[in-house]
Amino acid sequence: MDKIRIENAALHQASTIASLVMLAMNHDCCQYFAGPHHTLDDFHQMLIRLVKRRDSQYSYQNTLVALAGEDVIGCCVSYDGSRLRDLRRAFLEETRDSFGLDYSHMADETQAGELYIDTLAVSVGYRGQGIATSLLQATCEKAAALHLPVGLLVDKGNPKAERLYKSFGFRYVNDAVWGTHPMRHLQRCDDGLPVNYKDNHKNNLTNELG
Repeated sequence: MDKIRIENAALHQASTIASLVMLAMNHDCCQYFAGPHHTLDDFHQMLIRLVKRRDSQYSYQNTLVALAGEDVIGCCVSYDGSRLRDLRRAFLEETRDSFGLDYSHMADETQAGELYIDTLAVSVGYRGQGIATSLLQATCEKAAALHLPVGLLVDKGNPKAERLYKSFGFRYVNDAVWGTHPMRHLQRCDDGLPVNYKDNHKNNLTNELG
């Protein structure tokens, strides 16, 4: 197998990045945002446009990709939480223009003072190989360079995932909502691996997230 590389995303990778974002969101959620009169393919096409834009939260410029050869097999989308409302305008414009739907009422999922992980996804066939761990660590290094903690949301209905993120150094901050889902907001506030980081925790994160 080709050695996995973590790199900044490129414009020509937009379609695959969009597919990975949909994988992370899950297709039921994507269909919700597309509405009853449009398809998942319609949503995918809209998301490709968002990845290609520079002013979108899903922009390729906000994305790290995992590559096997030249194939994109994972991605991590992150951005300064202070930019959320500016970056979200592109999503609101695209959903309004493409689907005739208004999501301007959505609660903020992040805020100033953190590098927010919007999306972390690995292709199904490549999970269990430490790829999500590598993407997560690269994003933590990106945050350290910006002198920001890393933040993310985890579904309240997925305590196993929360335990795994906590084993990577993330800690509970507060409750949050994403779309219609009750979430828990976690942050990791150090520049490297936590002092008490254990190999078995790393293996658990690898097995669960990729």
